[in-house]
Amino acid sequence: MSKLVPELYGSLVFNDKIMRDKLPKDIYKALRKTIDKNTHLELDVANAVAIAMKEWAVENGATHFTHWFQPMTGYTAEKHDSFISPVGDGEVIMEFSGKELVKGEPDASSFPSGGLRATFEARGYTAWDPTSPAFIKDGTLYIPTAFCSYSGEALDKKTPLLRSMETLSKSATRVLHVLGETDVTSVSTTVGPEQEYFLIDKEDYKKRKDLIFTGRTLLGAMPPKGQEMEDHYFGALKPRVAAYMHDLDEELWKLGIPAKTKHNEVAPAQHELAPVFDTTNVAADHNQLTMEMMKKVADRHGFVCLLHEKPFDGINGSGKHNNWSMSTNTGVNLLNPGKTPSENTVFLVFLSAVIKAVDEYADLLRLSVASAGNDHRLGANEAPPAIISIFLGDDLTEILESIIMKEDVTDVKAETMDIGAKVLPHFYRDTTDRNRTSPFAFTGNKFEFRSLGSSLSVSGPNIVLNTAVAEALDQLYEELKDVPEEKMDKAVLKLIRRTISEHKRVIFNGNGYSDEWVEEAEKRGLYNLKSTPDALPVFIQDKNVSLFTKHGVFTETEVFSRYEILLENYSKTIHIESLTLQDMVKHEFLPALMKYIDTVSTSVLKRKELSEVLPVKAEMKMLGKLSEGYESVFDLCDKLKADTEATEQISDSLENAKAYHDVVIKDMEELRTVADEMEALLPRDVLPYPRYEDMLFYV
Repeated sequence: MSKLVPELYGSLVFNDKIMRDKLPKDIYKALRKTIDKNTHLELDVANAVAIAMKEWAVENGATHFTHWFQPMTGYTAEKHDSFISPVGDGEVIMEFSGKELVKGEPDASSFPSGGLRATFEARGYTAWDPTSPAFIKDGTLYIPTAFCSYSGEALDKKTPLLRSMETLSKSATRVLHVLGETDVTSVSTTVGPEQEYFLIDKEDYKKRKDLIFTGRTLLGAMPPKGQEMEDHYFGALKPRVAAYMHDLDEELWKLGIPAKTKHNEVAPAQHELAPVFDTTNVAADHNQLTMEMMKKVADRHGFVCLLHEKPFDGINGSGKHNNWSMSTNTGVNLLNPGKTPSENTVFLVFLSAVIKAVDEYADLLRLSVASAGNDHRLGANEAPPAIISIFLGDDLTEILESIIMKEDVTDVKAETMDIGAKVLPHFYRDTTDRNRTSPFAFTGNKFEFRSLGSSLSVSGPNIVLNTAVAEALDQLYEELKDVPEEKMDKAVLKLIRRTISEHKRVIFNGNGYSDEWVEEAEKRGLYNLKSTPDALPVFIQDKNVSLFTKHGVFTETEVFSRYEILLENYSKTIHIESLTLQDMVKHEFLPALMKYIDTVSTSVLKRKELSEVLPVKAEMKMLGKLSEGYESVFDLCDKLKADTEATEQISDSLENAKAYHDVVIKDMEELRTVADEMEALLPRDVLPYPRYEDMLFYV
């Protein structure tokens, strides 16, 4: 590392320190006002910022700029323009105006719009988001932007996220004022997304069509050892992996991304990176960058980084834990219970609002993490179940129950842990345990939404969470706004008591993987939306459309457009997987199987010539298994082809998605089961692509 970490950190970011140094004081103050108070940015301020930003970028080797945005593909997009401007006589100058900073114009017709834009309607706009710092990458100045259509509809993930943050800030601030916290002028949601991923060798990746086209293996027998010994979790980092993680940290730190924790995960070849919390829209930008840099640095080290939720069948997949909280502009974490949570009125009010929001909009939270990839994880004994519930821990639950029952409340004090060996230091035990089976768990001063898939943009789940909590806070505010000050304490306690009583069905501290919980959740009336086609229709239910439109997070047309895009993405994903599996079976697996059948047949014939001396019973038995397997794989592949073609013809988007789920995926699973059984019989040198053990245990 050529620079010390403090020098390295944020060295490629146009951050607050750079702005203070580069901008005139009045311009800096005007820009800070826009960032801190969501005020309009004047063009003269934008011009001054653009000049300073360009000078700083050029000093750091940048020759181009790009408006970096997040279309509804779930990825990022960029169009690069150089700073050069010809001045005659074959000379150029480096220019960048406020107009270029504030507005860009990418083609809007080629991105998913869910019917918001016709193919021939090409114009779209990108607009600078000054709350997310610009940065330099690969000689280009990257400007985080929102993306909208010519008629103003949001075509991206950033715009509705910013809207949801604004509505929550407004709702939370009003409640705090009623509670006497009048010095608060804004509330920010903060997020720290933990990112899981796999690393495999690049050469192995190149030989697997399924990984190249779909991100996951569609064939592959389990090796003798998987993750049963639990020896990989938090294990010593292998040298190649450690070198990769070191370089990844450096690249992320340069971009101002606070990468903090790294370790091996449960599955072989699986790892995790966790950052420090940041404001939600910045955290969302940083997570998109993190996923990009993971892949880029992996390539440099001869790896490929897999971000699919389930790259390998039979071992754990990858998720993304969304650690979410709310903080005031005065620096108070509203979800910090303090030493005496039973007396912390603000904490109890906001906790009640979150519980109410999760209960009333559990369907939307489930929808927000729905995808073809994540369907392989949710409820599969490796991730939280598809049933959305809240874990609070026994101590906090007991406090809430005491409030409901009007009993005296005693806060649980942290106990000193004495492990027994005198040489070990004493330390305080947390007042609550952690529950990895809960989809929405309270972890001390934040909630950990654990259901996100590893490839998912964190924007969607946080849009839902912010908006649902804002709605809950608004309803609490309406009940408290006219209460006289001298009666406020009793009114608040009564409201907390009623809110918890009405919504405590969503609180569950037990094993979310158990069959008993599924039965209990049904009795409680909780949603159990097991697949993406099951979950997507809730998006367009009246109560949910009303939620988004009331708070100005989505218009009705924006809701329906996203519904169509999600359905289309699901069907396209399964369609590509089906075609890829058919291709691998026909052009790789079956020829390899036939080659081995020929080898065994030749052996049988040779042995029969010596049948008086040597028996051929074993070879014939093997030949029978292989031949029977070949026929089954061939027939199942034909069935998959026919069912896929039939499904493709279904015009209704929802029925199309359901058919892919109910018919095509079932066909793929049946085909894979037989093919994997055959793979287990084949010698190592017969298959034309790497096996599981090659990819998972030889990094």
